[in-house]
Amino acid sequence: MNDTPTPILLVSLLALLIIIAFSSGTEVAMLSVNRYRIRSRAQKGQRSAKMLERLLQKPDDWLGANLVILAAASVFASAIATILAQRTGHPYAIPIAGGALTVIMIVFCELAPKIYAATHPEPVALNSSHVYRVLVTTARPLLWITNRMAYALLHVFGVAASSRADQALSSEELRTVVAEAGPMIPARHRQMLLSILDLGSITVNDIMIPRQEIASIDVDENWEDLLDKLRQTPHTRLPVYDTELDNIVGILHMKRVAQELARGTLTRERLIEIARNREPYFVPEGTSLNVQLSNFQRNRRRLACRRSQDLSRGGR
Repeated sequence: MNDTPTPILLVSLLALLIIIAFSSGTEVAMLSVNRYRIRSRAQKGQRSAKMLERLLQKPDDWLGANLVILAAASVFASAIATILAQRTGHPYAIPIAGGALTVIMIVFCELAPKIYAATHPEPVALNSSHVYRVLVTTARPLLWITNRMAYALLHVFGVAASSRADQALSSEELRTVVAEAGPMIPARHRQMLLSILDLGSITVNDIMIPRQEIASIDVDENWEDLLDKLRQTPHTRLPVYDTELDNIVGILHMKRVAQELARGTLTRERLIEIARNREPYFVPEGTSLNVQLSNFQRNRRRLACRRSQDLSRGGR
């Protein structure tokens, strides 16, 4: 290398600095890129996204290739800078060259590429996926050796190699993703998604209709008033009770009542008989909402009551 012409060394040094900048920036981009967005693009058939997704699934490979070129480029850049400094003949050329190279590497090869990559991770990662594919394929034998050495070193310090952490998001992480989606998801839809995530923490006690607001039928009521209430109710199902709401007779389906009214055969006794054909459905106090929704589907129910000591609530 000492006999290499100075212009070639300068060009080589510039090329090595570019490689270092590429290595630093793309590493940040690959670690910062939204994996779910890349997966979505890959499922749509985008070639670079498919390639990037495969690389991200094996971080040992592309990180190892990145470190190999970064380490090699840094060593050779330092050696070339030293040779160039010696050729000047200046007594302080080597420390000056070392200081200048340090500043250049920090500003132009580290900070600037990493800031840009952190700001635009997706295009940087997608465009660099082709380069990393070639690097990983070329350096695979060396990567196998370096990875085994790294795992052996970790084993010395008691760190055991294990399967990679699950990439699935928790409910709180999903909440953060939805909340920060901004204009990508309309506010109304965003609120719906957040409400779904809340189902696990909400119980039936939180959403049931208060006792005093329950629309119901008292079979002991004046018959004419009771008929008026049946004709005017907007509900398709009503709980029927005898004198006290605690004494629920059954659930009345207004479709059956409308048929009896149309035929003129509805009587108090017939009303009680229709209600008793559908027994009331009670849910345990404190049942989580998502569990109860599953119970509704399994039992084919649309209305339920919560039985507590004072029966303070009912619901539908």
